[in-house]
Amino acid sequence: MVRSGRRIPRARSKVVEEPIKIERNALDILETIVSLLCLVGVVAYLILAWDTIPAKIPGHYNAAGEVNRWGSKSELIVLPIISWLMFGLITLIEQYPSVWNTGVRITEANRSAVYRLLKNLIAVVKMFTLAMFGSLTVISSLCLRLPMWYILAFLVILFGTMAYFIVRLSRLRSESPMES
Repeated sequence: MVRSGRRIPRARSKVVEEPIKIERNALDILETIVSLLCLVGVVAYLILAWDTIPAKIPGHYNAAGEVNRWGSKSELIVLPIISWLMFGLITLIEQYPSVWNTGVRITEANRSAVYRLLKNLIAVVKMFTLAMFGSLTVISSLCLRLPMWYILAFLVILFGTMAYFIVRLSRLRSESPMES
């Protein structure tokens, strides 16, 4: 670091910064298969059912699951497009763990465990979100009311999953606290 023309030496850190390759495991494969099935399934459903979908479909639901905006059936392609983009972007980000904010000091001893845990978190959240987007597309195409339990169930699953992984990450953090 250079400041006012003087060279100030940097303190040595035990943080490991070289790239890491996280090997795929059964959860990665399952998440990829389920995610792709959701994505391809929704697109196939829309193609096959397009002529039977009404011209006006629910465009938005309120907290009670009641339709509070109607829209054109062409709006049904928005969520699948967002889903494919999200799948691609998150899958790309999964390949570069060095850009993840881990909340844990990465050392040689904990790096595999921290990165595997966070990769699993990212993969599972991606899968649940894609499944929700797919089911919302199908529910809207059928002009159904959104079940009251739907959003609650999704939020419990999503935040419950995140809490599970955060608790496991906090155990790693207690073993290897951040530097001050």
